[in-house]
Amino acid sequence: MSQESPSRYTITAALPYTNGPIHIGHLAGVYVPADIYSRYQRLQGKDVAFICGSDEHGFAIPMKAKKDGVSPQDIIDKYHGIIKQSFEDFGISFDNYSRTSAKVHHETASDFFKKLYHQGDFIEEVTAQLYDPDADQFLADRFVTGTCPNCSFEAAYGDQCENCGSSLNATDLINPKSTISGAIPTLKKTKHWFLPLNRYEDFLKEWILKEHKNDWKPNVYGQCKSWIDDGLKPRAVTRDLDWGIPVPAEGGEGKVLYVWFDAPIGYISSTKEWAEREGKDWEPYWKDEKTKMLHFIGKDNIVFHCIVFPSMLKAHGDFILPENVPANEFLNLEGNKLSTSKNWAVWLHEYLLDFPDMQDILRYTLTANAPETKDNDFTWKDLQARNNNELVAIFGNFINRVTVLTHKYYDGEVPSAGTLLKVDTDTLEQLQKFPEIISNSLERYRFREASQELLNLARLGNKYLADEEPWKLIKIDEKRTKTIMYVALQIAAALATLSEPFLPFTSNKLKHILNVGSNDSLEANHIKNSWKDISRKETLLPSGHRIHKSELLFRKIEDKEIAAQLEKLEATKKANEQMSKEVEAQKETITFEDFTKLDMRVGTIIEAEKMPKANKLLVLKVDTGLDTRTIVSGIAESFKPEEIIGKQVTVLVNLAPRKLRGVESEGMILMTENAEGKLVFVNPDEAGVTNGEGIS
Repeated sequence: MSQESPSRYTITAALPYTNGPIHIGHLAGVYVPADIYSRYQRLQGKDVAFICGSDEHGFAIPMKAKKDGVSPQDIIDKYHGIIKQSFEDFGISFDNYSRTSAKVHHETASDFFKKLYHQGDFIEEVTAQLYDPDADQFLADRFVTGTCPNCSFEAAYGDQCENCGSSLNATDLINPKSTISGAIPTLKKTKHWFLPLNRYEDFLKEWILKEHKNDWKPNVYGQCKSWIDDGLKPRAVTRDLDWGIPVPAEGGEGKVLYVWFDAPIGYISSTKEWAEREGKDWEPYWKDEKTKMLHFIGKDNIVFHCIVFPSMLKAHGDFILPENVPANEFLNLEGNKLSTSKNWAVWLHEYLLDFPDMQDILRYTLTANAPETKDNDFTWKDLQARNNNELVAIFGNFINRVTVLTHKYYDGEVPSAGTLLKVDTDTLEQLQKFPEIISNSLERYRFREASQELLNLARLGNKYLADEEPWKLIKIDEKRTKTIMYVALQIAAALATLSEPFLPFTSNKLKHILNVGSNDSLEANHIKNSWKDISRKETLLPSGHRIHKSELLFRKIEDKEIAAQLEKLEATKKANEQMSKEVEAQKETITFEDFTKLDMRVGTIIEAEKMPKANKLLVLKVDTGLDTRTIVSGIAESFKPEEIIGKQVTVLVNLAPRKLRGVESEGMILMTENAEGKLVFVNPDEAGVTNGEGIS
């Protein structure tokens, strides 16, 4: 149940797998909401440990290394560096970002396994596992696909069907196939240790289905209930592989801890690493009941963080359980599922090349359109609209007007307020309500809602200025104008603080403009407003305080910039279509003598017209060098007659004539198709090849 006043927060974000960079789906699903929540709690003065790290074990790493011709260490070092830098670039404020290849993690995971092993919490069994005879290796669940036995989905994985959500064992699949070699797997016996999840069904029913029925997100609760209702089965915690943490048990030679078992322990080892560096005790963050623990993940990790990892922690006996697992659904890109292998993604490091210093625009768009309860779609047009119509036109416009007018009228000095009218006190009272309004949304993990409430504060400022019109009033009532500008500057100061979780770079920029304390600034200034200060302090920016020169917080994104991104995606789509296009199987083998019977010559089309009442046919006159002949060709849907006159082509000249719609065709022109299905002439590349030249 929800804790009223926890002593500390342990906030984890799913460990990204180091076989590729980070894209917007990762950011939207896990890291931006986790960062917003962590920053918000710090602004509340809470003790926060925001923990993450790279997941560097598992079958996919050595497979990618083999494909790329490098070592597994090369792969994890490369992507650990790229991922870590992307998080830093986008202001993801981890207190510690570790990696599962670290010594402290190997020790922590081994010790965890050994405690459960010696307590008798594992089942040791010799079982038949799927084996790829061509690759000469056992297959990890994710490297087996087949038909789901529950819903007949033909592309289910060996551990889970993404269509119906069922938990599977690879041996459950119908018509299984290795994704490594394409071979049909065989069964081969091997010994492994299993965590009997069925032993923890009663605990999970009580803890999740009863205690968290009303405070966990429906998508999380529903998936957990489905798994538990289906009945839980023992799950292997070891595997046959030489890349990972060696199994610390007799008979564990040549085996490692399964990555799903080792990876979540990475939260604990990363916390240990952080605590040692900071001179803290790590144990209260994982063992004290007054700690509030949260796991931010995507929906594909719900079962591991809500059922498997809690069962591991329960079995161990020393650890607390997460209070909530606010998992998001998936983010699509321009109507299609994000795909690393198909390069259908917006990669963070590439985004910054095209939109330097515009991290907050992406953070805001991904938050405002977050897939909190259902899959959502990211589009470049939506990013442009949210930037131009919301950040620029509402937030940026208000700040620009306030700061420009303050310098214009008062040389950058906050004016003194005179008598406050009802409109002023009402506005300031509304301002003081916003911390609680935004907090209520954040505490319920409604980040989309919270981001819009932040924008409503900027709307309040814009409306106040528009109604009071200080640019007109300055000419007739200077005293009243000072009061208006004083009130507007209080709203600006509130925005500087309340925007930090959502727009950290903008917040720091605004704090610099207003000359108040900034988290990323060494500038000494006595004015620092916490989250609670916005509600309880009468003055956020005192009279006489000087602000710096105004600068634009956001810039407009032009249509041509969006067009360039859409063109990039279109090029990716075409490349994928080309790669996925099925190639016709080779025809029956012929002899050299068969080939020599074909008489192919270079020719030139000298006339072309459409065949009457035939949409696909053109009637061509072709100079073959031997003669001029008529050829009827089914190319009318790809070419207009006038486009191909004078075109040099390859002609099969000794094909037996045949009549098509009453016209005798004396040959065939060689064609192929491009990725879009458009016909393309097969013709000589070099200029100067004359009609009649033979092709051999």
